[in-house]
Amino acid sequence: MADTPNNADDAKGRIKEATGKLTGDKDLQNEGKVDKASGKIKEGIDKVRDALHKD
Repeated sequence: MADTPNNADDAKGRIKEATGKLTGDKDLQNEGKVDKASGKIKEGIDKVRDALHKD
């Protein structure tokens, strides 16, 4: 299953967002949010794909 890449995107996003908050870097913080959202989208796509292939 493709959970690992999605979790990696989420983890990377959380790290970037936290680092951005600590350093006051709004761009890095926003990149982190985008990475987290990307992981959630990929996870949703994988769930749909898995549901379609269960048959």
